[in-house]
Amino acid sequence: TCWCSSAFGCPKPRLLGWVYPTLLLCVYGFFSCMRPSEPFLAPYLTGPEHNLTIEQVCLSSPTYSYLAILLPVFLLTDYLRYKPVIIIQGLSYIITWVLLLFARGVPAMQGTEFAYGMVTATEIAYYSYIYSVVDTEHYQKVTSYCRSITLVGYTIAATLGQILVSLANVSYFYLNVITLVSVSVAFLSSLFLPMPNKSMFFHKKVVGGVAQASSTDPISSNQEEIQPEVTNKAELDNKDHRNILKVLWLLCKDLTVCYSSKKLIYWSLWWALATAGYYQVINYVQVLWEHVAPAQNSDIYNGGVEADNHFLGALVSFLVGYVKINWDLTGELALGIFSAVDAGSLFLMNYTSNIWVCYAGYLIFKSSYMLLITIATFQIAINLSMERYALIFGVNTFVALILQTILTVIVVDQKGLGLDIVTQFTIYGSYFAVIAGIFFVRSLYILISLRCKAPAKTADSESSIQTKL
Repeated sequence: TCWCSSAFGCPKPRLLGWVYPTLLLCVYGFFSCMRPSEPFLAPYLTGPEHNLTIEQVCLSSPTYSYLAILLPVFLLTDYLRYKPVIIIQGLSYIITWVLLLFARGVPAMQGTEFAYGMVTATEIAYYSYIYSVVDTEHYQKVTSYCRSITLVGYTIAATLGQILVSLANVSYFYLNVITLVSVSVAFLSSLFLPMPNKSMFFHKKVVGGVAQASSTDPISSNQEEIQPEVTNKAELDNKDHRNILKVLWLLCKDLTVCYSSKKLIYWSLWWALATAGYYQVINYVQVLWEHVAPAQNSDIYNGGVEADNHFLGALVSFLVGYVKINWDLTGELALGIFSAVDAGSLFLMNYTSNIWVCYAGYLIFKSSYMLLITIATFQIAINLSMERYALIFGVNTFVALILQTILTVIVVDQKGLGLDIVTQFTIYGSYFAVIAGIFFVRSLYILISLRCKAPAKTADSESSIQTKL
């Protein structure tokens, strides 16, 4: 086994099996998320280094760039077999922070936001890569490692940033320097990731010269249409190129099968609606904090708040695994209740002049969302294969992004209403109130339907007993 050869696209090392790529991916995940400057971007951009106004900080280009990039990236990620897309993400991180450090002016910041849009759009490669280089029996373990290490990275970064700002009086500029070093380490580690021999959809595992579908392949029954028996891997790759459209058509058919379930439709609807609002809130919450307590006039604790948020999110997500509830019966009710909590916390943040109350509202909002997205993820994935889950995840995210773009155009963009930050958060709170109303109505419909069915079943049972007698 050659350690350095993996940097040039060789197959995964045999010596360490699943441990080697998992370790490298965890290194990448930790350093790419170890960004101590991120909780302080708004005060950095409005400070003396950039001297932008709050209105200029509210740029809408990241949402637009993310929308433009997401669909082609979603398709290319699988076709290119993940590693090249992870490398592109690493480069995008570096470009983003180089521009933040050395570029000046609104056009330069719009370029920064476009680069960060690329970072966000390519995130799916990180969570998909590992399934192409490890066996099915390790899926749960490596998923836990990769998701946990990103949370650790976020938490350490936010804590470190707050300590450096509050205790060492380090400037925001040098926090961004630390971030640039961290994401550069992440980029270097991505070069050494093993190149997968297969992917979920476009490249099937080759065994004995024949393309083999995995046991959980949602389109395995149609595999003969896509890749008949071939004599060598080169011919198999050529066959893949000629049949891309056929593969995409089969993926669309599979998507239709997935969304034939009403349960999956409703959970996906909440996912798309809530995720759109969630990303809109986290994109502009620092601007609200800057409005409530300007950094030039008071001490800020954005880093500490984000660290607490990640810890609470992890705790809530962990505890969900031990809650024994019939989600088929009470799932929509839970979505309605906690969406109402989200709406209330946003109104609390918006109408207070106390930054600590604003911070508390944000903690409630984010913890509530993390709780529900964990439940929604489990409910959607429980009856789906890994390939179908990746497909549904991508589609739900794409729909959420379309909704977020609509919100951005109407609420933020100067070509739309161009509202101030206080009015924006009033609309975001109302948006989550509408989501809560939708699922309250849905839960009432389910409960009333079950109540009406119960007497009918009792009557049928009594009739059956009388007949037998």
